[in-house]
Amino acid sequence: MESGVTQPKAPGRTAVEAETVAEAFRITAAERADQVAIRTKADAFTITWGELLARVDALAGGLAKLGVGRGETVALMLSNRPEFHLCDLAAMMLGATPFSIYNTYSPEQISYLLSDADAKTVICEQQYLAQVLEAKAAAPAVQNVIVVDGEAPQGTLALSEVEGSDPDFDVEASVAQLHGSDVLTLIYTSGTTGPPKGVQLIHRNLLAAVEGLDELIEFPQDGRVISWLPAAHVAERNAHHYLPIVFGLQITCCDDPRQVLSYLPEVRPSWFFAVPRIWEKLKAGLETMIAAQPDEQQQRMQGALDAALRKVRLEQSGQEVPAELAEQVAQADAEIFAGLRAMLGLDQVEAINVGAAPTPIEVLEFFHAIGLPLAELWGMSETCGAGTVNPSDRIKIGTVGPPAPGVQIKLDSDGEVLMKSDVVMPGYRNLPEKTKEAFTEDGWLRTGDIGEFDADGYLKIVDRKKELIISAAGKNMSPANIEATLKTASPLIGQACCIGDRRPYNTALIVLDPDFAPAWAATHGIEGATLEELAHDERVRAAVQEGVDAANEKLARVEQIKNFTIVEGDWLPSGDELTPTMKLKRKPIAEKYAAAIAAMYA
Repeated sequence: MESGVTQPKAPGRTAVEAETVAEAFRITAAERADQVAIRTKADAFTITWGELLARVDALAGGLAKLGVGRGETVALMLSNRPEFHLCDLAAMMLGATPFSIYNTYSPEQISYLLSDADAKTVICEQQYLAQVLEAKAAAPAVQNVIVVDGEAPQGTLALSEVEGSDPDFDVEASVAQLHGSDVLTLIYTSGTTGPPKGVQLIHRNLLAAVEGLDELIEFPQDGRVISWLPAAHVAERNAHHYLPIVFGLQITCCDDPRQVLSYLPEVRPSWFFAVPRIWEKLKAGLETMIAAQPDEQQQRMQGALDAALRKVRLEQSGQEVPAELAEQVAQADAEIFAGLRAMLGLDQVEAINVGAAPTPIEVLEFFHAIGLPLAELWGMSETCGAGTVNPSDRIKIGTVGPPAPGVQIKLDSDGEVLMKSDVVMPGYRNLPEKTKEAFTEDGWLRTGDIGEFDADGYLKIVDRKKELIISAAGKNMSPANIEATLKTASPLIGQACCIGDRRPYNTALIVLDPDFAPAWAATHGIEGATLEELAHDERVRAAVQEGVDAANEKLARVEQIKNFTIVEGDWLPSGDELTPTMKLKRKPIAEKYAAAIAAMYA
């Protein structure tokens, strides 16, 4: 796709073939004018594509009147609500660059992003207004603060004041001036290794990523997704915003991510993407439900699950499945698993995916066994979240799949994954040196991940290059894989951080699961204890020790956890220990828990 001025829609031209995402939106809105584009639970709010187009154009005119134009940035601090899609699209029509801020960010973090992006306009909702106004004081470039809900306090504007304030603005003419090389959005990295970097993604990047998905997943005409991840994360923007724009998928907004699983039965999504922790919790919930059945039913369900797991493992290893086992599993699927899928609300999915962190093999096998072929994919902010993906009909558990259509991947001499594709960013905002460091001299993106290919060309991610543990004896290990093994070994373990770099053996900081630990405690006669208190209870420690022992049986001797500390409380996104996307902040963790770590090696 060559960059150039957007041409009017050619006869038969589809949204996938558009030059910009703005043009793709206008094609989709015209083709699906009467179909619902965005809704909230129980249809408390609905808007059709045609109605959305009218509101987007009205808001685009109002933003233009405030001085928003091509090349400007517009900051969004919104939960998963219809106004996010409206505001992002309106800015897009002007050639502006809308970008999202994590809702958990402090005023200091917000002001850093506003200044780095040089944002003159911020759109937020009441619950984040205090942080935004405090941040504005340290970001003098900000001129307009627009509030999408309730009354706008003095010095701010209500969305209703802006929308429709310039009815004569020519949106079509504005869109016609856009190029495929214009910056579509900024995705700020979560800052595990320093201040966040603004990944600049252009229209052509995103449309290339969409084309690749189009070859892998055939979305139905009435396709549905749930918008529930933070809009500042590349996965949310692509999966639940840009992808629906291009394919006309219906978006259901879930404003509380903790409730997303309760949305599944109502929405029955066509595609569902979630981070590993969601799938781990779903698996634990189903296993708890099975364990609570009367003995006869429990044995029947467990027997069916065991048979299905045997079938999955035979298929994955390339062995023939005995006819008797295949028949047993087919019967179990009809009598048990189909009902489970319907109960979950995942009986109409075209594809289900997991990414952003390593997923334990046991979790993947479990969902395959119940007829939900969960597939790992891999990508990063710098690649629109695209990179590799397991094709739904050829999933290899334990890999992130082969390169997506249009993506070239090779391994550097040290195993680092290198990528070339139209999905790769042109560079970081305001950081020419960091951009230069991110690419090889011949133009391959350095992903920072260490990987290996199997005989079929499927990629396995070992770990982040900078996070590999090298023991005192010189052994290289992946902390992420050790941590995933720990978490899957016991539902009591909510988070784990493996320590061991340049040390004689591995230890771990363990955080109790805030949902499961209190329930476990209640069944063991420990009433009303807080997470902080449970961290020091010997009965809890003994139960966690059982999980660590079980994990150690699956780990190589050098990888095993020799000692652990249960830390008080929980680790929350955007806190001292986790980024907004729930990646471990390893250096801050090492500093904060230095005394506890030292004690484990005393």
